[in-house]
Amino acid sequence: MNGALSTATIVAALLLAAWYLLRAALDRAPSRLDLLAMIVLGALVVVLVVAAVVGLFDGSRPAEIGTFAGYLLTTVAFAPTALVLAKMEPTRWGNLILGIGCLILPVLVLRLQQIASVTGA
Repeated sequence: MNGALSTATIVAALLLAAWYLLRAALDRAPSRLDLLAMIVLGALVVVLVVAAVVGLFDGSRPAEIGTFAGYLLTTVAFAPTALVLAKMEPTRWGNLILGIGCLILPVLVLRLQQIASVTGA
């Protein structure tokens, strides 16, 4: 997997997590800017997942292709799911949902890297 893209995704998710959790602590509801930032993070995750899928065709497939595919689907669906749940909860808890979602995304990306590094060859 692309190291620079993975690192950018992890850093962006952690920075947004800190922002969302701070806003939740200050009793602020998600603003349009907060929701837009989550959309941008989701787009970054989609680029990462597309790069990972393209990487499957270069001959270095992971030993557990089913597990890798499951993590790919979970990773790409996580940001939009958190966004929808946050829009359904227009209170401080919406920012908490976004913050927790952003804390989980780096774990998913790291797990994708771990699975991708173990090849079946």
